[in-house]
Amino acid sequence: MTVLQWDQVGERLYETGVDRGVLYQIDETGEYVDGVAWNGLTTVTESPSGAESNKQYADNTVYVNLISAEEFGGTIEAFTYPDEFGQNDGSDEPAPGVLVSQQGRRPFGMCYRTLVGNDVDGQEHGFKLHLLYGCQASPSEKAYATVNDSPEAIAFSWEFSTTPITVSGKKPTSLVTIDSTGADSDALDALLDILYGTDTDEPRMPTPDEVIAIFTGGEVDVDMALAANAPTFVEGTGVITLPAVTGVQWKVGNVNKAPGAQPALASGQQATVRATAMPGYNLLGDDRWTFHKP
Repeated sequence: MTVLQWDQVGERLYETGVDRGVLYQIDETGEYVDGVAWNGLTTVTESPSGAESNKQYADNTVYVNLISAEEFGGTIEAFTYPDEFGQNDGSDEPAPGVLVSQQGRRPFGMCYRTLVGNDVDGQEHGFKLHLLYGCQASPSEKAYATVNDSPEAIAFSWEFSTTPITVSGKKPTSLVTIDSTGADSDALDALLDILYGTDTDEPRMPTPDEVIAIFTGGEVDVDMALAANAPTFVEGTGVITLPAVTGVQWKVGNVNKAPGAQPALASGQQATVRATAMPGYNLLGDDRWTFHKP
């Protein structure tokens, strides 16, 4: 039998820090796109609630213990925030530099990183990625104070609640966490490219189903090689035709489109076509094309 040991070398783990925050907007199809860096992030507090005990009695004893639904929310604190967060914080910008408050608050997504350390590698041991879905910020207090002999930067704070999104075969969730110390490194690199963007792809936050598919090594069902599956374009007519490919959702701009011929571009107009993978599929090769009618 194995005898338990405590505090072995390399096993004294801890978490610290918060960095690499990214804000994502939700488009009309429910995807988390248009990722922008959130500078000045100081604290993200995760505050699950619910899951409370509700005991039912019969025959003078506990008959069943029912557990209420679990909810998830938290608090974001930062020295600053992206301009794009204004629409999530109840502001509208009718003209550059002009903000009108007490407007609608758009839901958003967010990801950030915390560090995992141990007694050997220190804070370089690894990290955890936290992906938040369906967030809604509440009105927050902003305290402005005079500059004095002990100046401090204003710290902004927002409480947020969440609406869970679906996960195949599991309960809906608002939080997915990936631990670099246990996750497959190649899959993790692929996820980071999606979250932070590349030279050719805009940053976006994949759904929980997409994240799971990346790390479970699902079979590649779709080959998006440009030579085989690129949309066709006729300059003379300005018509883009999208091929039917199993597992692919086509987008023109940020709008989902069905396969087939699309409305003709006007003279001088251009359109960007993007192929996105449905849950359980991966894309290979090119996934974005821009067409221009002279």
